[in-house]
Amino acid sequence: MTAALMLELRDVGKSFELHHQHGARLDVLRGLDLRLHAGECVVLSGPSGAGKSTLLRVIYANYRASFGAVHVRHAGRWLDLARAMPHEVLDVRRHTLGYVSQFLRVIPRVPALDIVAEPLLQAGMDEREARQRAGNLLHRLNVPERLWLLPPGTFSGGEQQRVNIARGLIVRRPILLLDEPTASLDAANRDVVAQLLAEARADGSAVLGIFHDEDMRDRVATRLFPMQALEAA
Repeated sequence: MTAALMLELRDVGKSFELHHQHGARLDVLRGLDLRLHAGECVVLSGPSGAGKSTLLRVIYANYRASFGAVHVRHAGRWLDLARAMPHEVLDVRRHTLGYVSQFLRVIPRVPALDIVAEPLLQAGMDEREARQRAGNLLHRLNVPERLWLLPPGTFSGGEQQRVNIARGLIVRRPILLLDEPTASLDAANRDVVAQLLAEARADGSAVLGIFHDEDMRDRVATRLFPMQALEAA
């Protein structure tokens, strides 16, 4: 049986207007086509400057595609995020599309445990169960329990990133975008993340990510999607 198609990009392009250079245009993405199915992990590959992170931000609708379509299977129908209304984008992010960046956006004075539990609470889970699940995931990612009730602003980079990963993976979403989530992690914690991604895929999540660490990329990728930097016009 063929796995369900979850994400389809058609002729996607992204350009930026450089206002400080008299309106010059910088083309970053052009004519990209990509299909992502449930249960697979596609890793974007290519040199720095190829637009890999930009592509993830276009899919997540942080950037609006300059042209083309970003079709996401959401709530039993297809939605083009390149043309979606803001309330539709927020609903997709809440229920369908997860995103883990390279850095945790630190929330002042909010304990790490609550940061991780928040997506579960937003989904309607009881607070006690949400905090228990958050603690279990933090424990699995080797975040010391003595840190759980502290704001992560003073944590090490690796500790902050493990909190970030826990928050991004605590709710199982159909599509998961990963922008170098393991860049600041040691080998033991990269192993944990690889196992968590394997479990997400086994549950049917479709994963699209960037992993510059070759060993990690080889472990998690079911296939690669090569990208190249565009030549300047």
